[in-house]
Amino acid sequence: MIYYIYDGSFDGLLTCIYEAYYRREKPEKILFREDDQENLLVQKVYIEQDKEKAEKVYTAIRTKISLNALQNVFYTFLSEDEDAGSLIYRYIQLGFKVGKDIDGHLSDERVLDLHKVVQRVTKEKHLMLGLVRFRKVGDNLYYAPITPDNQILGLLAPHFSKRMADQNWIIYDTRRNMAAIYDQKEWILMEMVLERSLEVGEEELFYQQLWQQYFKSIAIKNRMNPKLQKQHMPKRYWKNLVEKI
Repeated sequence: MIYYIYDGSFDGLLTCIYEAYYRREKPEKILFREDDQENLLVQKVYIEQDKEKAEKVYTAIRTKISLNALQNVFYTFLSEDEDAGSLIYRYIQLGFKVGKDIDGHLSDERVLDLHKVVQRVTKEKHLMLGLVRFRKVGDNLYYAPITPDNQILGLLAPHFSKRMADQNWIIYDTRRNMAAIYDQKEWILMEMVLERSLEVGEEELFYQQLWQQYFKSIAIKNRMNPKLQKQHMPKRYWKNLVEKI
């Protein structure tokens, strides 16, 4: 019995799919962290992220299955569900067999189980769009903390970049220490650890802290923290995947 272990990135997950196919292996599980339980019957295989291999799988899913299937894979990844990798692997396996009609196979557990996760992420996204509350800090900055169950920060940002296009704002995921930051031009995702909670009368200090971290981030290649890239979704994928109905 084989378990694939990857680094938690989307590229890492897609690399696992690639390796399983070309090694002709059928991993029982694909995990982004090791299972703490020792099992002598399990062979753990550590898969190193490979962007070229990941890109091939990404393209294959989009062209040989469908864009909707690719979005389903992405949303399942954002769920951070312990079984997300395994669900995605089985779903893609079926997709390469049945093609673009995969999401019509609702009696197949591989489709049904993944759809349940996608629906959970989608539901929280729509719920959170109505719950995000901004407060003004500093002269021209709005801040909103959220604590979502799923990694939906990047799904919320496009909506608010249109709704609040003439404002600077930050949406901060307190659970993951991640922020979506918008400067009236574009939004980015970055890792951000706030040293303390905002207290009454500390707005200006808070403003300075947030924007200092922001301006440090824009000096990084591709305007993305490398550690965040490893944990999250490479920026080159977002255009096709965040605008899910």
